[in-house]
Amino acid sequence: MNEHVSMNDLGAARLSTDKPLSLAILAMGGQGGGVLADWIVGLAEAEGWMAQTTSVPGVAQRTGATIYYIEMLPAKDGHAPIFSLMPTPGDVDVVMAAELMEAGRSVLRGLVTPDKTLLIASTHRSFAVAEKEKPGDGIGNAEVVVDATDFAAKRTIAFDMETMAVRNGSVISASMFGALAASGALPFGKQAFEAMIRAGGKGIEPSLKAFNAAFDRVKEKPRDAVSATPPKHFDALPETAGHPALDRLVNRIRSEFPEVAWPLLFAGVKKLTDYQDPAYADEYLSRVAALHALDRKGGGANKDFAFTVQAAKYVAVAMAYDDVIRVADLKVRGSRFERVRKEVGAKDDQIVYMTEYMHPRMDEVCGTMPKGMGLWIESRPRLFARFDRFINKGRRVQTATLFWFLGLYLVSALRRFRRGTLRHAREVEHREAWLAAASNLLAANYDLAVEVLGNRRLVKGYSDTHARGLSKFDRVMSALPLLREREDGAAWMRRLRQAALLDEKGTALDGALKTVGTL
Repeated sequence: MNEHVSMNDLGAARLSTDKPLSLAILAMGGQGGGVLADWIVGLAEAEGWMAQTTSVPGVAQRTGATIYYIEMLPAKDGHAPIFSLMPTPGDVDVVMAAELMEAGRSVLRGLVTPDKTLLIASTHRSFAVAEKEKPGDGIGNAEVVVDATDFAAKRTIAFDMETMAVRNGSVISASMFGALAASGALPFGKQAFEAMIRAGGKGIEPSLKAFNAAFDRVKEKPRDAVSATPPKHFDALPETAGHPALDRLVNRIRSEFPEVAWPLLFAGVKKLTDYQDPAYADEYLSRVAALHALDRKGGGANKDFAFTVQAAKYVAVAMAYDDVIRVADLKVRGSRFERVRKEVGAKDDQIVYMTEYMHPRMDEVCGTMPKGMGLWIESRPRLFARFDRFINKGRRVQTATLFWFLGLYLVSALRRFRRGTLRHAREVEHREAWLAAASNLLAANYDLAVEVLGNRRLVKGYSDTHARGLSKFDRVMSALPLLREREDGAAWMRRLRQAALLDEKGTALDGALKTVGTL
């Protein structure tokens, strides 16, 4: 526990029996929780109060937050304050959470109470390890947290303070300080808050911009509505893309497909152009166009062309599969280096090195080779195993060094040869078998055909992750003969897919498949 105490000359050692004003700040690394606590303490002292701050560090990054606790009292001659080192459940005046789930944890800890606590929380999400490790959607339900805080807090101020801070070139501590100033929880004027930011001496102007933006936002609209699932935004189909090859793709979307599919098709075209080239995106449109023709014949107009819309999404996902070339391409992009430098706050004269952990296997190497060569090596187990012993080991790669950057850059340059690789041939074979299975269902069971397209969600990543996803995909698809003639076949297929996404080992899927087997 770290402690910082600052008091004026107390004179006689009489103890004050006044109740201190208490604040608890829950923040993660890099969010400026310590700076925010220092601002509040400095503000209190500048206004003639006595204040104390303590902190209990959480576990690194996104598995725990640091709790900063502040108590303050107006200075009284001859009276020494009695300050606590830790927040007491049920006895905190202001709780400030720098992330939505941390607001929920403050409620669970008993720090937020309906009779006295003002809760100031940012509604953005910084996902925990437990949320990220799920094969499917492991994101916690934001609505549950909001409902809990509505019940637990006397008053709540909640909006996306992180985005507001980033938009103004600052960090979330500045916008939270602005929200605190506008809340009226502290008996100090706005100018006193701004003076404390100026006294910091670093990043003054961006911090003041974020502070004032949050201050004004609280006065206008102190709360944002939060939904269980984050909204998805797709770019509207433009009139022109500004390049002849891309303009042809945009015009093709507008002329050949129903309007309901335009946003997803445009997103797919952008993704595949970035992934490969405009010709590859045109190949994607041709494949979806063939599926749309089947959809029209199968009565898709009566279903809002759900089959076409689903195809627009998942055919693009299938064609933009993750391979060694794609990974190398993403690692050496200039935009990535700029983003990392911005995240760590590197100055212009500082060098930033990124250390990546990579564990390639001979399977990936063969997949990157021309189809004939890759098959030739795979057909010789002894040779394959000999190469694998040399390649199959973990490596820590410093991407910013000349050696590794050039190596990854050369691998990314193989993109022009991707269509001739063994991995691409296998992806095309798997994709066509999957689309044929869905297409053959259109006339007999339209809804089930749509769900079969959605099964592509199970296949993701590369190396071991890809192998596990492919295995789950095959197991879910194995139930297709049992569901083909059932009216509720689509619902059962959706349940199987959801079960496959619940855990990495597929335990839930095993149970679901046994249930389907008894139908």
